[in-house]
Amino acid sequence: MGTLRESPLHAALKDWLTRPGDRQEEPVDGYVVDVFRDGLLLEVQTGSFSSIRRKLTHLLAHHPIRLVHPVPVAKWIVKVDSEGVQVSRRKSPRRGCSADAFSELVHLVPVLTHPSLKVELVLTHEDEVRRLGVHRRRRRLAVDHRRLVDVVGSVALSGPDSWLGLLPDGLADGFTTADLAGALRRPRRLAQQMVYTLHGVGVLDKVGKQGNAVVYARSSATR
Repeated sequence: MGTLRESPLHAALKDWLTRPGDRQEEPVDGYVVDVFRDGLLLEVQTGSFSSIRRKLTHLLAHHPIRLVHPVPVAKWIVKVDSEGVQVSRRKSPRRGCSADAFSELVHLVPVLTHPSLKVELVLTHEDEVRRLGVHRRRRRLAVDHRRLVDVVGSVALSGPDSWLGLLPDGLADGFTTADLAGALRRPRRLAQQMVYTLHGVGVLDKVGKQGNAVVYARSSATR
């Protein structure tokens, strides 16, 4: 992502990551990386992970990478008019959690176990700015951009314990995606993406079936 297309959220997280001596927007092996630090490449990805998979695969052949992805645990809905003037701001009732990142992590399963890749989920408070515009002759609000309010924590995914730590507390060994969705209070689709990813990185095993549903358990190799 170049600075000309850079979103406010991406720019703010890049600045948050940067330390004295780091270089931003550094050319490396035909790509531009967000932050270069003594050979370590730091990449901020606020959008789809599928769009960065090719870049990661190429750069991981020769460089260690820290991939940073924001997960909004609290969000405010900011409405602006067509001129960009703020009309209102209210807190969304929905609370985010680290598990929400699996809707994107699922796209990187082939490279998540690469020894040179570290993934960091940055827990954020964000504004979601919605602008009034015209779509198909109708006036409606659409998401214009996201902007960082605060960073309140982070989760580093660098080993089996860190991956398993994303499972909700109280989830019994031997569970289905329906069980997981209920424990997370999230849609079944996200639970399916989560078990696919955790199975892909080797921390969940398929241990049986419950009717038509596959039963998963923590891998014996992680115990």
